[in-house]
Amino acid sequence: MLFIGILFLVISLLISWKFKSKVKEYSEVALTINLSGSEIAEKMLRDNGIFDVKVISAEGQLTDHYNPTDKTVNLSQDVFYGKNVISAAIAAHECGHAVQHADAYVWLNFRSAIVPVVSITSKWVQWVLLGGILLMNSFPQILLIGIIMLAAVTLFSIITLPVEFDASNRAMAWLNNRNIVQTDESSMARNALNWAASTYVIAALSSLATLLYYVAIFTGRRN
Repeated sequence: MLFIGILFLVISLLISWKFKSKVKEYSEVALTINLSGSEIAEKMLRDNGIFDVKVISAEGQLTDHYNPTDKTVNLSQDVFYGKNVISAAIAAHECGHAVQHADAYVWLNFRSAIVPVVSITSKWVQWVLLGGILLMNSFPQILLIGIIMLAAVTLFSIITLPVEFDASNRAMAWLNNRNIVQTDESSMARNALNWAASTYVIAALSSLATLLYYVAIFTGRRN
């Protein structure tokens, strides 16, 4: 398990580094249309008939996200004010989540529904699993509880995949159909979003591998 953990960690770091390098590279490519990320976000929302979502500037780097609770598209300052390919890609992607929300996209609704559970289990799951391993012979039920908690976290990671890929597809379709990006700019935007999605894929695979490892320990003890 240690080897698998290290392997996933290395892959995760490499993908994260690649994504950040693409962000830096494409942030230096100015958009032909000369619109900022916030302007693109506002336009995409209006084009999709969404008028109750606010586009606001957020602190930090790569802190961009859509908050369904208060209906805000939060763009980091570089994206909010930037008039480049990466700003267009990220702004449209986050608006893609707003469109999902407006359309009652089933996977987004499912993910939102289990957020309260996952927010609690993710904080305690490692401690419960550790306790389960230490007390496996006397109280195997603790390990089982930990496995159930980890399963919830893993399920969340897996559900996140269609949500993220769909948001990117919506973003790219709109960017291309509205001529926000030209051919070369479109390829760059898609490439950046693919690398971003890869971070979610490796996180889901890592969580799944960890879950299977603990399941194997539990079932092995029972046998």
